[in-house]
Amino acid sequence: MLTKKEIAFIILTKKQRIYWLSNQEYISLQKLFLNKEMKETIEMLANRIENIVINIYKHLHQHPELSFAEKETAAFIEEILQGENIPYRKNIGGYGILARIEGKNPTSRIIGLRADMDALLIEEGNNVPFRSVNPHVMHACGHDAHTACLLGAAMILNRIREIIEGTVLLIFQPGEEKAPGGANLMLQEGIFDDIKPDIMIAQHTNTDIACGDVAFGSGCVMASADEIHLTIRGKGGHGAMPHHINDTVLAASQIVVSLQQIISRRRNPFVPAVLTFGRFIADGATNIIPDQVSLSGTFRCMDEKERIRLKELIQNTIKATAEAYGCSCNIHIPDGYPAVVNDPVVTESAKKFAEELLGDNHVGEMEKRMTSEDFGFFAERIPSTFYRLGVKGPSNPECGEQHTAHFLIDESALKTGVKMLAWLSLRFLDKNIRIR
Repeated sequence: MLTKKEIAFIILTKKQRIYWLSNQEYISLQKLFLNKEMKETIEMLANRIENIVINIYKHLHQHPELSFAEKETAAFIEEILQGENIPYRKNIGGYGILARIEGKNPTSRIIGLRADMDALLIEEGNNVPFRSVNPHVMHACGHDAHTACLLGAAMILNRIREIIEGTVLLIFQPGEEKAPGGANLMLQEGIFDDIKPDIMIAQHTNTDIACGDVAFGSGCVMASADEIHLTIRGKGGHGAMPHHINDTVLAASQIVVSLQQIISRRRNPFVPAVLTFGRFIADGATNIIPDQVSLSGTFRCMDEKERIRLKELIQNTIKATAEAYGCSCNIHIPDGYPAVVNDPVVTESAKKFAEELLGDNHVGEMEKRMTSEDFGFFAERIPSTFYRLGVKGPSNPECGEQHTAHFLIDESALKTGVKMLAWLSLRFLDKNIRIR
């Protein structure tokens, strides 16, 4: 396994990078590009840097960092950007980075490519040479692959920047896994105050899709996510004398049941929504009802108007149910992640471009999920598409699901991810492509 410095040396040697093209190869590259053979250009460059991208991925996988603690990850990314002479800003929304690759006519069209870079609080169960060296921290959602693919695409686009139009923004985002979300914080700190993309693109690994395949979907593809935190308070006491107390455990239990009736009876049946409580803390005993009970859960929805309406119903139901049992309830439902809504025009174009690159049989329909993604903050403001990258292959036929200790991608998926980001950038930089 290469060390950080060894990987950096391979990529960053200033006078002669190992994968660098010779003058003759560069002339051939220009001819390919000028002859509109862009796909061959991308294929050639992706092949040249495939092993480098794999090593970047392995390094990131081996050195995961939790949300908003991605200090070394960001420093590693910065080393690569510096070696490529790609200008960047750092420490946006935490350890976030915004890098810029300018071609000819840099303001003619601007494309934003986003990769998240945080890991999860999970002890890795994979027995691989590059398993996590950080106890109880693991890249179990594929953010290491996202970052490696974006760096690979950056190498390609930077190599041909003199013969492309427009500008590509590279967004390396912290804290996707933790509210309030790194995307949200980067926007709050003015990431696009100086330069704003016309469209945004992001990809995410998927273990249900084979390597070499991708999937797209228009409209709402992932749900919003709002955390619910409740503290029910009452007069505790002896379990054998319920007439002398206000039963906080019963009140909390009834709140859980009553809220499910909102989903089944008050929700618009044409709008997907889920309400789940995964934490119920009643710290009493067999014969003791505690003075307070804590509940925590999550509310997911695929329509913003319905989300707002149901959140109000949820709060009213909680308050009324607690009072019915002689209790009070502290309610905390902070605004979480919005739904991810893919722009139809951008998404249909991206799907068509993917078919050009990979072939029709390798591009499918993206299934909707009630999971959430803070990319929704970007998509609220900028026409965007968020698509799935297949990572299931021969090396991991029984790979674990995301957010589990045995999640691991097939490394051959990385080249597809690199090619997709580079290809979509080139195609969308064409001013003849409609994005509105």
